[in-house]
Amino acid sequence: MKGILFALGGFAVFSLHDVVIKLLANYSVFQIVFFAMLFGYVPFSIGRLFDRREIALRPVHPLLVLLRSVLVTTSLCCAALAFSLLPMVQVYVLIFMTPLIISVLAIPVLGEKIHRFRWMTILLGLVGIVIVLRPSPDTLQAGHLFALIAAFASAGAAIISRKIGHVENTATLMLAPMIMNILVSGSILYFVYQPMPVDDLALMFLIGALALVAHLLLLAAYRNAPASLVAPMQYSQLLWALVYGFFFFGEQIDSFIVLGSLVTILSGLLMIWRETRVSTIKPILRTRNIRMVSAAPVPGSEQDKTQP
Repeated sequence: MKGILFALGGFAVFSLHDVVIKLLANYSVFQIVFFAMLFGYVPFSIGRLFDRREIALRPVHPLLVLLRSVLVTTSLCCAALAFSLLPMVQVYVLIFMTPLIISVLAIPVLGEKIHRFRWMTILLGLVGIVIVLRPSPDTLQAGHLFALIAAFASAGAAIISRKIGHVENTATLMLAPMIMNILVSGSILYFVYQPMPVDDLALMFLIGALALVAHLLLLAAYRNAPASLVAPMQYSQLLWALVYGFFFFGEQIDSFIVLGSLVTILSGLLMIWRETRVSTIKPILRTRNIRMVSAAPVPGSEQDKTQP
């Protein structure tokens, strides 16, 4: 129960983190990402490095580590763009396509076979997305494309993490995407920077602080509960998106949004259940969380706790 409570708290804080990103939508996404990394992910990663006492940073698979860093950076920037353009619940529904994409990518990359049950859960997840978005030429926007790119990039990074996580140093997997994010956003910041009043600078700091708190809560969750109990808690973010979107931005909640969100949640829970009880590769469960930018995959020994 302690692990579940830590997980629910971490995902609630992550959702509030996204609220602040949306409040700062008048700034460039690269300016937001740069300060988020500076105030949140840098202290988190440095603290984790000292905690692990791992100093060997040379990657065993440098090209895959580089590709993973590019994908993580793409996912973070595109997700921030999507939040600035779309209602929160629509962004979350699209981002939660990530487990579905991971399942499909696991076929050629990890050698896993998708049986009928998993295909049914993938189709169910797609149905939930269609119910929420009700796509048409008039309703689809650039924000939907950015959210989809974020989902695909996050899934690709998760698959690479699962493929190389057992041989790469944890410090390498943490630092590489962080450095990539800082280099990319910092280099572009020169061209897009807007002076910030103190209030907005405080919000930039808050993004980083919330990311730091959310990461720490999720790490505490994984220390106190198996991945099979922590992973389903991420779908609580859809509920927070409905609440935060309504109170902060006046986003309307209708029956289609509620129904589609529930269908999406059901699809994700069924997929996690299958990995817990049937699958031997478990690409979703062994990825700490699709939003933990610099996190390494769940170690095999930790994952073993989820076996029935």
